[in-house]
Amino acid sequence: MNKMIIFDEYIRQGEPSQKEKAQIWQTAIGLQDVDGLKVSAYLVETAKENIEEKITIDEVQYRIDNYYKTQANRQNETETRTEEADKVSARISKILSNDTFSFSPVEYIAIHRHLFTGIYKFAGKIRDYNISKSEWVLNGKSVLYANSTEIRATLDYDFNQEKQYDYQNSVFEQSIRHIASFISGIWQIHAFGEGNTRTTAVFAIKYLRSSGFKINNSIFEKHSWYFRNALVRANYNDWKNNIHATHEFLMKFFGNLLLNENNELKNRFMRIDWAETPPVILQNDDISVTNVPVNVPVNVPVNVPVNITEKIVLDLIMNNPEITYDQIAESISKNRKTVQRIIGSLKSKGIIERIGSDKKGHWKAKKSYEL
Repeated sequence: MNKMIIFDEYIRQGEPSQKEKAQIWQTAIGLQDVDGLKVSAYLVETAKENIEEKITIDEVQYRIDNYYKTQANRQNETETRTEEADKVSARISKILSNDTFSFSPVEYIAIHRHLFTGIYKFAGKIRDYNISKSEWVLNGKSVLYANSTEIRATLDYDFNQEKQYDYQNSVFEQSIRHIASFISGIWQIHAFGEGNTRTTAVFAIKYLRSSGFKINNSIFEKHSWYFRNALVRANYNDWKNNIHATHEFLMKFFGNLLLNENNELKNRFMRIDWAETPPVILQNDDISVTNVPVNVPVNVPVNVPVNITEKIVLDLIMNNPEITYDQIAESISKNRKTVQRIIGSLKSKGIIERIGSDKKGHWKAKKSYEL
């Protein structure tokens, strides 16, 4: 579902208020891509009524809540994730439509609570356990997130440091670099069990607006997953392999966001194994497979679509054709049932097949794919 096409008419021809609402909805829906989520057609149609000022944002939320109450007993996992995308999109739209803002850790935590109440049990609560997450851009490795016992103190420290920075006597580029560093820092803390990137993005937009910046909303709409990967690369070091944390990619994103630059935002450039030589399989998406195992067929048309979660699982399989369901589940922080569903989807699309038994067999790629 192309969000730009959905709301393009309002942005090109609508009244100023319609254009503003359409851009906010673009951002809200686009941010769901950071977790591979897609909104429903029902949400899109309801959003259009809000853009046309037929209903308020509170009425949007009321309709969405009632819609999913009627679906509660019939939902599978995919529909549950769609419910999350719909509800969080509506909540982001409401927050971004409101000009109130307070620069503080309390505001940051409140945004998480507002976005995820009724979705996560820990909405608005700082995590009390340590975490790691398998990252596609790091070949399955994880950023080192803040220790659970130090989260609140680290948040307070970062906010206090940001308050003390002298923007008035800084050149514009230095100011943007400092803001990018602050945003990547609070994201690295990963204060919550889930929903950190969406919370950080919404907070960043509110903070930037409150500071007088004019934001190009389409950047978050089209490149929210790039934003997340750039945050990952800004916080990952592997000195043994000469890989260092860099703000290079995040600065390109902020350059497009705030300065209307036209930096090329390609996810594949951020992979720690990226090489300038062309990959074996060329794709027309901004993500390409750069380390293609020998069992991947070449010269096969790229015509099988996959979502982000399926893409991550495929990368794991391609790097280790003998990987088990449990190993995949551990790598992507999902349960075995979820992995079985993802594998089932990939099989039904004809992308992979299982050769041999579950215990002694291996995976084989049958088709190429695109995100």
